[in-house]
Amino acid sequence: MRPGVEGDNKMDYQEFLREKSNIGAMHGFQPIFMPDFLYDFQKDLVDWSIRKGRSAIFADCGLGKTPMQLVWAENIARKTNGNVLILTPLAVSAQTLNEAKKFGIDISRSRNGSVKKNITITNYEKLDHFDPKDFQGVVCDKSSILKNFNGIRRQAITEFMKKIPYRLLCTATAAPNDYIELGTSSEALGVMGFMDMLGRFFKNNQSNCALKTKYRRFGDHMPQWRFKKHAEIPFWRWISSWGKAMRKPSDLGYDDRDFILPELIERETVIPHSRPLNGKLFVEPAYTLKEQREERRATIKERCESVGEKVNGKQTALIWCHLNDEGDLLEKIIPDSKQVKGSQSDDKKEEIFMAFSSGNLRILITKPKIGAFGMNWQHCSHVSFFPSHSYEQYYQAVRRCWRFGQVNPVVVDIVTTEGEFKVLKNLKRKAKAADKMFTELTYYMRNALEIKQEEYEIKKVGVPTWM
Repeated sequence: MRPGVEGDNKMDYQEFLREKSNIGAMHGFQPIFMPDFLYDFQKDLVDWSIRKGRSAIFADCGLGKTPMQLVWAENIARKTNGNVLILTPLAVSAQTLNEAKKFGIDISRSRNGSVKKNITITNYEKLDHFDPKDFQGVVCDKSSILKNFNGIRRQAITEFMKKIPYRLLCTATAAPNDYIELGTSSEALGVMGFMDMLGRFFKNNQSNCALKTKYRRFGDHMPQWRFKKHAEIPFWRWISSWGKAMRKPSDLGYDDRDFILPELIERETVIPHSRPLNGKLFVEPAYTLKEQREERRATIKERCESVGEKVNGKQTALIWCHLNDEGDLLEKIIPDSKQVKGSQSDDKKEEIFMAFSSGNLRILITKPKIGAFGMNWQHCSHVSFFPSHSYEQYYQAVRRCWRFGQVNPVVVDIVTTEGEFKVLKNLKRKAKAADKMFTELTYYMRNALEIKQEEYEIKKVGVPTWM
C-alpha cells in the first residue's frame, strides 16, 4: 500500500524502498574447503565462484556441476555458519542427495520449508514454502529456467534470491536461443537488471524498450533486438566477469583425456503425410505453427509405431514426446515401458524416474519439459525424439544420455514428418547460435571486463524546514 494511505497493510516508506532494492554487489571469500574428489578444472571454477560471491557456472552436461555446487554450498555454510538452499528440477533432488552421500557432504531434503541441516535441497515447485531470511546462500541448479522473462516462477526465484548474500547459478544451456536471455541470470545475481542490460548493450528495430513477448500477437512484426554498434565484445567480456563457460576441460587449459565423448549418431526418419490438411485439396508442406501442429496430430499413429519398431529389442531406451496422446499410445504399444506425465503426482513421477535410473525400468517415456533437465542416464544409449522448435529441449533431452561418463555410442532417432522441414531447419540455426555463444564466452572469460557496481545506502529523507 502507498505511504500515507490508511489500512491494515500500511507500509513505511523506508520499508517500501528496502522491498524494492537489491542489496547490490557482494564480494566472496577465500575457500575454506576444497576436497580432492574435484578435478583440477572443477577446483578452479569453485574457487573463482566462492571468491566472486555471486556467479554463474555454464558448464556442459557431465562436467560435474553437482559436486561443484555441493562444495560451493559447503563453503558458504562453514564460512557464515548459516544455511544454504539448493533448488533443483523434479527428481534431481533425490539424485543430488545420492551424490552428496557419495562425496561425504551432509545435506537434507525438505518439501515443506523446514530446515534441518546447514544445506537443504528442494524442488523449484516447493520454493513458496521457504523464507529467504533463513538462508545465507542459494544455488539454482539447471538455472536456465530463469530465461523465461515473463514467467511467474522466474519472478518468484529472482525475488527470493535478491536478499540472499551468496548466489550461484548452474546450467549447461544458459541462453540457447537468444543472447538477451542472459539478462535474467544477471538480474537474479544482482549484477545488472534485465532492462538495464538491454539499454546498455542492445537496441531494437523500433528504438524503444519493448520486449518481444509484448508483441506476440503481431507475429513477425515484434521488435527484434540486436547489439549496439561496437557493443558485442564489451558484452561478452561483461558476461565473463560474472559467468564462466566451458564445454570441455581444455577450455580452461586442462587435459580432455577423461572427458572425451563417444560417437553421437543422429538418424532422421521422415513419415510421409498422404492426407491433405484441413481445408486443402492437395498435400502441402506445413508452413505455419498451426499447420505443423495439425500435421503432427494427424501422424501420431504412424510416428509412434515407427518409434516402437526402433526400440523393440533394445535393452534400455529413452523416448521423448510432446503430446499426451503420443505418450499414451507409446506406452500402450511398447512392452516394459512407463510414462511420466503431468497429471501424475510429484512422488509418482520421481518413483518412475528413479526406477529408470536404477535400471529397473527398460523404457522411459516422457516430455522434455518434464524430465529433460538434470538427470544422469549414461546407462542408456538409445534416444527417440519428436522434434519441436525448442533447441534447448532437444539439447537437454539428448544430453541425458550423451554426456561425459557414457561409454557407448549414443543413437538418436529423430522421427518427423515431411511437412516439418522448417522445424529441423530452425533447430540447426539455434544450434549454431548456441555454439557461437559458448565460443565467445570461453574466448573472453580469461580477460573479464569488470563493470563498476556500487551499493547505495538507503537514507532517510529529511523534510525542509520551510515546508
